[in-house]
Amino acid sequence: MSAFDPTAATAAYLATLSPAAQAKAVAYTQGGHWLLLWGWLVTVAASVVILKSGLLLRLARGLEHTRPRPLTAAFVASLLFLVADWVLELPWTSYADWWRERQYGMTSQPWSGWLADQAILFAASLPVLALLLTLLYGLVRRAPRSWPLWTGAICGAFVVFGAWASPAVIEPLLNHYAPAPPGPVRDLVVTLGRSVGVPTDKIFVYNGSEQSNRYTANVAGLFGTGRVALSDTMFKQGADLAEVRGIVGHEMGHYVLHHMLWGALFQAVMAALGAVGVMLLFPLVRGWLSAGDVGGVADPAGLPIVYLIVATLSLAATPIFNTQTRMHEAAADAFSLEHAREPDGLAKALVKTIAYRAASPSDLEEFIFYDHPSVEHRIRKAMDWKAAHAGAVPQG
Repeated sequence: MSAFDPTAATAAYLATLSPAAQAKAVAYTQGGHWLLLWGWLVTVAASVVILKSGLLLRLARGLEHTRPRPLTAAFVASLLFLVADWVLELPWTSYADWWRERQYGMTSQPWSGWLADQAILFAASLPVLALLLTLLYGLVRRAPRSWPLWTGAICGAFVVFGAWASPAVIEPLLNHYAPAPPGPVRDLVVTLGRSVGVPTDKIFVYNGSEQSNRYTANVAGLFGTGRVALSDTMFKQGADLAEVRGIVGHEMGHYVLHHMLWGALFQAVMAALGAVGVMLLFPLVRGWLSAGDVGGVADPAGLPIVYLIVATLSLAATPIFNTQTRMHEAAADAFSLEHAREPDGLAKALVKTIAYRAASPSDLEEFIFYDHPSVEHRIRKAMDWKAAHAGAVPQG
C-alpha cells in the first residue's frame, strides 16, 4: 500500500473543478480586486459632492445660529451625510453588490429584493452610526489632543456591541432562522459543540439562498447571543456529514478562540491610528478641496473630509486588515482539524468556495487582497494534517 501523498491529494481536490469553472473563479476574484479601487473613487466623489453642496455647512450653522448646539449639530449632520452618501453611492453598490454578483451566479435575488434588504440594513444602522459619530465629535471637542485614543476605545466597544446584537437583532431582519430539525446534522453539531464548549441550545438553518448562492455557515454572537447557523446553500450544494463537521468545526474555532473579541481589539487599534491620520491630514485635505469655511476637524460640516480620509487610509491598510483576518481563518482551520478531525470534509467544503475565491493566487495577491488563506494552501494544510495523523480521521 503506497504512502499518502498530501501534494497529490491537494491537486486531486483542486482538479474537481473544471478548467472553465477555475477560469471563471479567477475572473470573478481578480475583478473584485479592482472593485476596491473603483469603490474608493466613488466614495471620494460622493464625499466631494456632499462637501461642495454646502448642505452640511448650512445645516450646522443654522442649528447653532442662536446658541451653540454642538452635539445636536453633529447628530443631524451625521444623519444627513450618511443618507446623502448612501443615495449617491447606490448606483455603484447596485452594480458591485448585486448586478455583478448576479452575472457570476453568486445570487439569484432580484434587484428589488436586494434593494429592500439594503434599505432595511441601512435604516437599522443609521441611528447607531449617527450616534457613534456624534460621540466622536464630542470627544474631539472635549479632548482635542487625546481624542484619537478615545476614538479607538469607543469604536472597539461598538464592534463588540455589533457582534452581540447582530445575531439577535440584525440578521433576523433579513432571513428566517429555524431550529435545525432533529437528525444526523443536528446531532453532529450538538456533539461537536459540547466537546469544544460552544453553546448548543441555538442551532439554526437559515434561508441564506435568499441573498446568496455561496456555500457558508457561521457561529456568531457574544454574551448569551451565541448561535450556530447553517445556510441552506450548504445542503443545496450537497453537503454531507463530513463537510458539515469540517466547516462547523472551523466556525466553532472562531468562537472558542474569541476571534470576535480579538478582532474588536484590532479594530480599536486601527481606529485609533486612523484617527491620528485624520487629525494630521484634515487641514491638508481641507486646503486641497478649498473648504476654508469648514472650521476644523471638530466641525461636523467637515464630515465629508473625514470620510474621504478614512476611506483612503482604509484602502491603503487593506493588506493589514486582510492579514489579521487570514491569521484568524488559519487558526480556525487548525482548530477544526484538531477537534472535528475531518480533513477531507473540510477540503470538500473548501473546494465549494473556489467559485468566489480563486484557489491559487500568487503570494503577493494573497497578501494584499485575500482575507482568507487561499483554498490551495488551506487544503494542503488539511492534507498535511491527515498525513501526520493517520488513523485519527473519523470513519463514516
